[in-house]
Parts: sequence; C-alpha cells; structure tokens
Amino acid sequence: MTLQAWALFCATETLLCLNPGPSALLVMSLALTRGQAAGVRATVGVLAANAVYFALSASGLVAVHWLSAEVFFVIKWAGAAYLIWLGVRMIVRSLQARSGGPPPSLPASGRRSFWQGFVTQGANPNLLVYFTAILPQFVDPVRPLPGQVALLAFSSFAIELTVLSIYAVLASRAGRRAAPRFRLLAERLGGGLLIAAGAGLASLRRE
Repeated sequence: MTLQAWALFCATETLLCLNPGPSALLVMSLALTRGQAAGVRATVGVLAANAVYFALSASGLVAVHWLSAEVFFVIKWAGAAYLIWLGVRMIVRSLQARSGGPPPSLPASGRRSFWQGFVTQGANPNLLVYFTAILPQFVDPVRPLPGQVALLAFSSFAIELTVLSIYAVLASRAGRRAAPRFRLLAERLGGGLLIAAGAGLASLRRE
C-alpha cells in the first residue's frame, strides 16, 4: 500500500464518519439522554463490530460474492427493526414518565450501551458494502493482506473513535444544559433519531 493510498483511505473514512449514519445517531441519542459515558460505550461497541469485519477481511472471509441479495435483505431489516424498536421504547418511556408512570429506567451497567453500539453497527448492511466494495480498493493485491488490513483498521479506529466521541460530547452537553422540563423532550428526540436511522436503513437498496 502506498502512502497516497493510505492518505486517500483516511480522507474517505473521515468523510464517511462525518456523515451521520445509524451508529452515529445511536451514539448521539444515548449521550443526549444517558450522558457522555453511555455514548462513549456505544462508540466502543461500534469499533468492536468494525474489528470483527476487519478481522474477516484480513482472513479473506469477506468477499463480494458473499454479499448475496438475501443476506443484504435480512441484515437490512433486522438492523432497521432493532433501531426502530429502541427509538419507540425511548419515546414510550418518556410518555410514561409524563403521565405519572414509573420514571425511565437507566441501564444498570455500561454493557447495554456497548451491545447496542455493536449490534447497530454489525446489522448495518452499508458496513458489508464498505468491506466488500470500498475497502479492497485501497489494498495492494501483490502485497501481504493482513498487514495492510491492520494498518487500515487502526487508522479507521482512530478516525471513528475521534468523530463519534465528539458527537457524544456535544450531545451530552446539550442534554445537561437542557432544563429539567425539557429532559423528556430530549428523550423523545433521541428516540426520534433512532427511528429515523431505522427508516434510513429500511430504505437502503443494494446497488
């Protein structure tokens, strides 16, 4: 891999991260309603899902022919349903709190945020497209694959960790500065973001 190819990959990765997708919306929603720590844990989950795909790429198990129409369809709708379910649950919690029901329950640990990030990223069919169509363009086929994929993976982790952490910090600050009477509105906004992300996944079509 040439230095030019690596620089082009970093630029492409940065642009993709700056365009908020389902995982970024999840991170912002959790940071807005649960605090910065929840957003960061979700970010770690997103990176863990990416690590799995990078490992499969390095081993040659992710190939264009593996991305069948059936696989794309199943992953797309599973991911969309999961995000919409999370969003609806957040909105329902806020409505229950307003009507005098039990207050919204906070996660007992950071594991839930981590797994939400992991599942959301892993169930995003765009990730499959990325690893089967985009990533190979930056790899030199005449050189050993694992080392090149490792370099691209660590570069991707650094970029995505930085961008998603910034999203988490900004969303968390917005949530903290909101007056208590607007906290339920923030909960609904977070749920709405997740529903929008799920709808976006559902509308994807395989090229």
